[in-house]
Amino acid sequence: MNIRRLSASDAPAFRDLRLAALLDTPEAFATSHVEERDLPLAAFESRLVEAPGQAVFGAFDGHALVGITGLAREVLLQAAHKAQVWGMYVAAGARGHGVARELMQAALALARATPGIAKVTLSVDAANVAAIALYESLGFVVFAREADATRLHGESRDELQMHLRFAPASS
Repeated sequence: MNIRRLSASDAPAFRDLRLAALLDTPEAFATSHVEERDLPLAAFESRLVEAPGQAVFGAFDGHALVGITGLAREVLLQAAHKAQVWGMYVAAGARGHGVARELMQAALALARATPGIAKVTLSVDAANVAAIALYESLGFVVFAREADATRLHGESRDELQMHLRFAPASS
């Protein structure tokens, strides 16, 4: 598996996998396939623009993009010590081989290498036991549970908020 940052040239593959993710596991996302399916390619390209503490990582099996996750640093000055993991997805055929862990490790490495980032947050569907176990194994802890965070097909779904704090740099 090859894990790397995605660039604008990867936008068509990113769009295709992102839309597949929204159909395959709609409970894992706050947005829906209906909201993103008609977005122009430029909207997906804009998500791939590199900035300090911001990137989308892709997992490639040969030339096929099979996994994605994003990291976005908070833009407000008083919240710039935080970054958020977003959009984690691994295609069904690639699951169970450590792809999600590799994607998370890439995102966390970027966060740790970005001056000023002290913690990373993420949200996860409270019923997604496998994802929660992965995040906990990487050091994330739950700090909140939002009841009725999303509704899918009329059913209420809870969401866990998790964070990973980095140790302060030694002086």
